[in-house]
Amino acid sequence: MLLTADDLLFFQRCPRRVFLDFYGDPRRRAPTAGFIQKLHDESDRHKRDAAQQIAEKLELELVRPQFRRGDRDAGAAATLALMEAGAGLIVGGLLRVEEIPGVELVGHPDLLVKRPGQSAFGDWIYEPVDIRLGKKPKLEYQLVAALHADLLTMIQGAAPAKAGVVLRGRSPHWVDLRTRLKQVQDLLANLIDTLMEDDREPDLFISRNRCSLCHWVGDCTDRARQAKHLSLIPGVTPARYRVLERLKIETIEQLAATPLDRLQEFPEFDGAAEAVLVQTRATLTQQPIALARREAWLPDRLPAAPVELYFDIEAEPDLSLDYLLGVLVVDRSQPEPTFHRFLAETPEDEQRVWDDFLALVDRYPTAPIFHFCEYERDASKRLAKLYGCSSQRLERLLDRFVDVHAWVTQTAVLPVEGYALKQIAGYLGFEWRDRTANGSQAVYWYDRWLKTGDRSYLEAIVTYNEDDCLATYRVKHWLEQFHQKQLATRSELANPVAVP
Repeated sequence: MLLTADDLLFFQRCPRRVFLDFYGDPRRRAPTAGFIQKLHDESDRHKRDAAQQIAEKLELELVRPQFRRGDRDAGAAATLALMEAGAGLIVGGLLRVEEIPGVELVGHPDLLVKRPGQSAFGDWIYEPVDIRLGKKPKLEYQLVAALHADLLTMIQGAAPAKAGVVLRGRSPHWVDLRTRLKQVQDLLANLIDTLMEDDREPDLFISRNRCSLCHWVGDCTDRARQAKHLSLIPGVTPARYRVLERLKIETIEQLAATPLDRLQEFPEFDGAAEAVLVQTRATLTQQPIALARREAWLPDRLPAAPVELYFDIEAEPDLSLDYLLGVLVVDRSQPEPTFHRFLAETPEDEQRVWDDFLALVDRYPTAPIFHFCEYERDASKRLAKLYGCSSQRLERLLDRFVDVHAWVTQTAVLPVEGYALKQIAGYLGFEWRDRTANGSQAVYWYDRWLKTGDRSYLEAIVTYNEDDCLATYRVKHWLEQFHQKQLATRSELANPVAVP
């Protein structure tokens, strides 16, 4: 059995992913998305740049073992030869050991740094350094670095004093090997035990943050839907799911019938028990539920006007660039809404895009500006500060902003798997013209536009942005109708019509 350091990393994140990588149906595995490939490319560039900076700081030459990609025998031999020769800084090496019967362990430390010490090679020893695109020393990064240190110990006959993780924009993080090596050994034993039996499939759990970039997310989500898995209910976190397991609550029906006080006694629910139960009942009945509202969220306070604007931004986070400001103008006197796109074809166009956006919204000074979540408000503050906009003008602009997401989550519970725009609007029957489009894919498309000049990438982004504006409009329109219906129903109950 071949196990790599990446297998250990992904097993720490999700045991099911590694199991499926070994035993899953490859036809159910999604192809690498453009955004994921972009991350891989950025990671490769970061590794090259960081390695060169470290070499210059240490005044050493980077030496790379020569072998064909995928040839583990040649890679391990070439790396070992460089270590035996005492190369000062080895980049792209391959470590391989077979200490565990039937298991071949392979690691790819980004750097092997020569230090004074005693080893099988002589009066020097090697320490591993991993280079990561992230900004935090995540546990899985530390565990991989510790595994590399463990492999080196077996190869050179001496334990490295330390193992480093170089992060983006941060000083190197030195791993506590005494703690992490024990965790690596336990995790590795668990990984091997899991993979030794192909019928021991790890538990299924859909985690919205961790699963979104996994190539098995479609397969797992399909299975979760077939099983009506509780992890699909918003608010059921991994910690809360473990509580439900202890209580032997396994189905939506069981959870919906659970008394509130039975969940409230567990700190994992921490004031969220009622919200989880209401969400479960909406999921069970497949019907939206109106929430009791505070004064600020009364239905008659949801703005409605002859002209309404629906606003959505596409951004490139790595460039700190808001390159597309889309506005859908809904004029109730006109048969169809009109979409305006303010597009920065180059980063230098951002100010023009902002000025054009302000000119449009100034044409409708009393129109509310609907958006979904807080990004548009935050981005407008940034653009105003960057390109000059008086505090009074900005305040007037922001006073017109209405967060449709906040209105939905504060006033209604929907039978959805999450409260992102795609999930809410999809429940209401809205369809994006490109079903593969999302915010991450738009980031990839804009990157490809800047590198290739292919305008089809820009047009794909604009279409996606327009659909986001239309979807926000659909959600707001539904919310109006939903609350009007609720008010009408309560009015009928309060004033029943006499039946002769």
